[in-house]
Amino acid sequence: MLRPAYLKLAFAACLAPMAFNAQAQSANPDAAASSFTFSANMSLASQYRYRGLMQTNNKPAIQGGFDLAHSSGFYIGNWNSSISWLNDSSSEVSAPVEMDFYAGYTNKIWGDLSVDAGVLQYYYPGNYPDGYTRPNTTEGYLGFGYGPVKFKYSQAFTNLFGVPDSKNSQYYDLSGSFPTGVWNLNLDAHVGYQKVRNLDDGSYTDWSLGLSRVFNEKVTVKLAYVATNAKREVYTNSHGRYMGGPAAVLSVAASF
Repeated sequence: MLRPAYLKLAFAACLAPMAFNAQAQSANPDAAASSFTFSANMSLASQYRYRGLMQTNNKPAIQGGFDLAHSSGFYIGNWNSSISWLNDSSSEVSAPVEMDFYAGYTNKIWGDLSVDAGVLQYYYPGNYPDGYTRPNTTEGYLGFGYGPVKFKYSQAFTNLFGVPDSKNSQYYDLSGSFPTGVWNLNLDAHVGYQKVRNLDDGSYTDWSLGLSRVFNEKVTVKLAYVATNAKREVYTNSHGRYMGGPAAVLSVAASF
């Protein structure tokens, strides 16, 4: 059985510089300031699942982050979550937090067709024993959206979450959120495929189906059924738990 440090197939990265017109800013500083939008978020989940795999050994997770967006379409942000999968892989590892840094560009390109492209850095600060493959991962992504449906392709520029020699692994993500017309509920559906290079039987498909509702435009409650077809012999952690097994995940998120 492989260590889960090689299994977290789990969202960001190199903060790209944005170019601005200095002359326009000095001439109209109020207009320049209004070009930026800052937002923050906090959430509590019954457990953290990423690409279908458990990250907190079926225990609750606290999460939160922030985003800074410019009216041109450029954005940067950070998102964080409590985790346990690294410690679950080895008692010598102490890395209880996932920190994601990302930067990118999004905008509509034609009618309802939108594009989203960027880079993500997953960072896991902590203490690791000698010889342990660090899980820090950099991915690039390119996505397209049309109405309620989105497709995103991600490719790892580094090893993928501690899997040796797994550079250029890919993830394909097709998702949609559709109004049901009942009690302001949305039907959320997702299917993804994780291709892992140089890990026998490591590639798998994950999917989820659930309902969500937004209250007062600030609080979102979601309940989803999550599952995968990941190989049990590959994706079992040191506690003997199958990381890709089916689960119901409840989350409450607030935006500010």
